[in-house]
Amino acid sequence: MKKPLRIAVLGAGIMGCSTAIFLARKGFHVSIFDKEKHPFSAASRWNEGKIHLGFIYSADPSLRTASHVIPGGLNFRPLIEELVGTSLAPAITSEDDLYLCHRDSVTSASEMMTYMEKVVERVRAHPDAKRYLADVSDCRVQRLNSSQLANLTSSPDIVAGFRAPERSVETNWVAEKFISALAEEKLIEPLMGVRITAAHPTGDSAEGTWSIETSEGTFGPYDYVINSLWQGRMAIDQTAGIEPTGTWSNRYRQSLFVRTRATVNTPCAVIATGPFGDIKNYNGRDFYLSWYPDGLRVDSSDVLPPDIKESAVSDSQALKDSIFQNLESLLPWAAQIREQAEYIYLEGGWVFAAGQGLLSDPKSTLHRRSDYGITRHGRYFSVDTGKYSTAPFLAKSLAHSLAE
Repeated sequence: MKKPLRIAVLGAGIMGCSTAIFLARKGFHVSIFDKEKHPFSAASRWNEGKIHLGFIYSADPSLRTASHVIPGGLNFRPLIEELVGTSLAPAITSEDDLYLCHRDSVTSASEMMTYMEKVVERVRAHPDAKRYLADVSDCRVQRLNSSQLANLTSSPDIVAGFRAPERSVETNWVAEKFISALAEEKLIEPLMGVRITAAHPTGDSAEGTWSIETSEGTFGPYDYVINSLWQGRMAIDQTAGIEPTGTWSNRYRQSLFVRTRATVNTPCAVIATGPFGDIKNYNGRDFYLSWYPDGLRVDSSDVLPPDIKESAVSDSQALKDSIFQNLESLLPWAAQIREQAEYIYLEGGWVFAAGQGLLSDPKSTLHRRSDYGITRHGRYFSVDTGKYSTAPFLAKSLAHSLAE
């Protein structure tokens, strides 16, 4: 009988864990590595959980970004439910997002509306439109009238509002379900607290077996290696023989995660499009709040981003206050969340993007996020996940290709 193939998966965030589970269920032996002590310890746990359909990318009127993220977003729910073995319903926000056009947005309100209507056409026409977090097969974008907008904000900085058929999931809930699902897979060997330093072919060919160099020694041989890291992925790629191309940014971002003592009824709002912020109300008591200029702590174009100094990302009360104050200056009802807060966590992680520039610059390539996917070098695969929402879709595709 043929011996089962051994696969090394680098990174235990949503991409790595999705890939590992899909592969294990196809009969592969999987070793999953991460420098943290537990899976889902970084950006895959500490993010807003927006399941993108492309509405935030109005500065990419070509619709390339939207077209790229739509299939993964529409299939996120069924794939997550397949992976963790339970309904995602308890983690889904109950209402569509409100997009609020800022006076300093990189696109005008009319441009934003035109763009959103084009995205809606693509979403509605997609064969998987019924599979999204909510059925979007007959979705619409609604522009808020003056009275509706006034109920949300009195700030002159908000010039228009739109209700868009896009929702989010509570990432902490998803993380805990993944950790349980990972533990149930007998063919997965978790190697946590192990820092990866290099990946090399064991022989003369990239089409042969591979070894993984780590802080704990050498592991292998493996029949395949899948690099699904976000922090430092390109540095490991270089050791494997893949040189970086194009432009990129490694950003360390922090946001607030709030639990309230009592139910607070607020919408999910996105201030767009540029270096602004957003609020997610997951279930009336669990909230996510961000203000980009405050939360962005490091922005690096290094292949290997710098280590984070504890003092640079400390649990700062001043930072928490600033995020609330900036949001409340535009959306006064955000004060209810602070007033009812039982606890407030300041958390974050590294985010990789194939692009550079300031979000206040309409020419920044960060507004066009279609350049992500899988790069292959022999039996080594490097995965630029793109977005949290697209990871399960990419993982399913990669696992299927290796099983063929």
